[in-house]
Order: sequence, then C-alpha cells, then structure tokens
Amino acid sequence: MYSLSDFDFDLPPERIAQHPLPDRSASRLLQLDGDQITDRHFADIVDQLQPGDLLVMNNTRVLKARFFGVKETGGQVEVLVERVLDNRTVLAQVRASKSPKPGNRIRLADAFDVTVGERAGEFFTLHFEGDVFELIEAHGRLPLPPYIEHNADEFDEQRYQTVYSKEPGAVAAPTAGLHFDQPLLDRLAEKGIKLAYVTLHVGAGTFQPVRVEDLSAHQMHSEWYTIPQETVDAVRAAKALGRDVVAVGTTSLRALESASQSGELKVGSDDTALFITPGYTFKTVTRLITNFHLPKSTLMMLVSAFAGYHEIRKAYAHAIANEYRFFSYGDAMLLTTASR
Repeated sequence: MYSLSDFDFDLPPERIAQHPLPDRSASRLLQLDGDQITDRHFADIVDQLQPGDLLVMNNTRVLKARFFGVKETGGQVEVLVERVLDNRTVLAQVRASKSPKPGNRIRLADAFDVTVGERAGEFFTLHFEGDVFELIEAHGRLPLPPYIEHNADEFDEQRYQTVYSKEPGAVAAPTAGLHFDQPLLDRLAEKGIKLAYVTLHVGAGTFQPVRVEDLSAHQMHSEWYTIPQETVDAVRAAKALGRDVVAVGTTSLRALESASQSGELKVGSDDTALFITPGYTFKTVTRLITNFHLPKSTLMMLVSAFAGYHEIRKAYAHAIANEYRFFSYGDAMLLTTASR
C-alpha cells in the first residue's frame, strides 16, 4: 500500500520550465515502455503511432479566470474563477484579508460588479451582472500555474491554449496538448492516425497538494467532463481493430476512465472525482501522452498506476539527470500501460 511520501522526489528549481519553447512541437519526448527508456523529440510521436491508433484530446479552453478587485469597504481582493455554473454565476476562490459575506459586492478589474452568494466549501458563489463568458474574456487575466513566476503576457495567452481548444471553461490548460501544432496534426492525419475529443474543464484543484499521508483519506477535487457519441464510436472502432487508445494528457485519461467505470465507455456528461492510484485497472486507455508532474501530486500517482511505480521513478530520475523541462511548459512523456 503506497502512501504520500512514496510519490515525493527532489526537483532542482531550474528544471521547472518558466516559458514555452518558440515552437510547440520542438519539445523533447521521453518514451517509457516497460522499463525501457528512449529519448526522442516530440515530433517523433508520429513514428511511434500506427495507422488506426486513436488520439483522444481534451478540447477545453482556458478562461481568463483571474481578477483583481476591491470590496465595498475598499479592501483588496483576488478572485480566481473555478467553475462556470451558468451564464451569470460562477464558483470562485476569493482571497481577501477578511472573507466577504453573502450580499457583499465586489468591483472586479475596475469594470463590473459581482454579488457574493453562498459559500460552497472553499469556494464562493459569485453572481455576475452580465454574460459570464463575455465579461471574463474582456476583463480577466490568464491564470498561469503557481510555479510560473511571471504574469501572463500576449505570448502566454496564445501558447497556454491548445491549437484545438474549443469549449471555454477551464482554469488550467490540458498541457500535454500544448505540444501539438497544426503541421503535426496534419502529419498524424496523413498517416491514418485518428483524432477524437472529450471535454474536461480543468479546475484549480489540479495544482493542490495532497495533504494526507494516508491516500485513502484524500478528497479528490471534482471536475466536469463530457464524452460525445463520436468519441465513443471512435474508441470502439480502434479497439475492434486492436489499435491503441492514446489519451493526450491526464485530463483526457480521467474523462475516458470516469466514463468507463461500467467496463465500457459511455456517452454523457458528469462530475468526476476519480482518484487513480497504483492498483487501478484501466478500462479504455492503453497509452498516454503527458507532461512531467509535481512531487506528491495526484497526477504522479496516476502515471505510476498507468506505467508502473518503479518504472516512473526510474524515468523521472532519468529526466532530471538529462535536464528535461518539467511541468506545464515543459517536455513530454509517452507511456504504455503496464497491463497492456
């Protein structure tokens, strides 16, 4: 039985990528298959896939979800939208010297007011005066991850979105998808590699550390996902041909596996709090493209469950020794499930 400390490792700060590379597909790719490690370039992904293989991508789009504002009392406030509930209401983290109360109004970005509603655990319900998506896009700031030490600029606004992003609702990017540019997608299509999409709106909880040593006591954050019929059909077609279902990112994997708990992938939308740790049996995904993850994170546990605990430890040690770039703007891995 694994505990939190089993997923810790020492990462030199200089290995944390602070900026994206000029070209999306120019990053490195560490391929892990069993205990075999191969160093590649990300564009080599085309050669590691076969015609009929299916790439499943998360088409969520990152909101400009960070705001600075002031309370009616003049106190400073920072707001991070966690989830859009409807076109006038969001759940948000609110940082202030004193928590606002229901009915309080907050002026955001010196542009519009929101009214505080009821608490929802660690979040606040905020009611907007106009369309949520329009106001967020017009006045918000892109919320880069906490380990990136600069404020988002115009380059980040372009590069911290996948080229296929479509459905607004995330507060963090599905970062494995950031490595794909249109020429690479065209090469994949030319080889006969199929593409399908899911939507999982990544929440800020993805960056929250696990705070309990006993993993069975960890409460996983929930995220909303949807699986369309076309994706279910594409997965069935790939499996019928004996081809791989390749999740592009842990978010795509969590959506697919969440919708496969009956043993077969189902169409639909739901909240997922699926917490994948070693011992989990994967039901749909056979390969995974992913970035390198934070120590003691739920995503370290997920990739350890997928590719093998000891194999992941070896791969991460190799990546650190060979100066791979880590986290959201970093390099990628191609993993094959240990149970394949």
